[in-house]
Amino acid sequence: MAKQIAPEEVAKRLQNSEEVFIIDVRENGEVASGKIPSANNIPLGQLALRKGELDKDKAYVVVCQSGNRSKAACGILEALGFKVEDMVGGMNNWNGNIE
Repeated sequence: MAKQIAPEEVAKRLQNSEEVFIIDVRENGEVASGKIPSANNIPLGQLALRKGELDKDKAYVVVCQSGNRSKAACGILEALGFKVEDMVGGMNNWNGNIE
């Protein structure tokens, strides 16, 4: 089971200019309404197909709208050998900047 991370912790890492790799697994239409700056949008249904875009040496924070899809995405990515953290509550709980 993926480690969970609070949205506040993700925001803090970004503010401290830490390298944070974020995967937003929402659909393109949802992301159009705003995403966390620097987040890479890979819809949940495309994750396995697009795993080649990811680096197993990096740890990823996975985000969706409410937290359900990110949990599923973390399961898929962990099974593929990636290090992931699930952002609790998704974008519904995000108070940081969006682009």
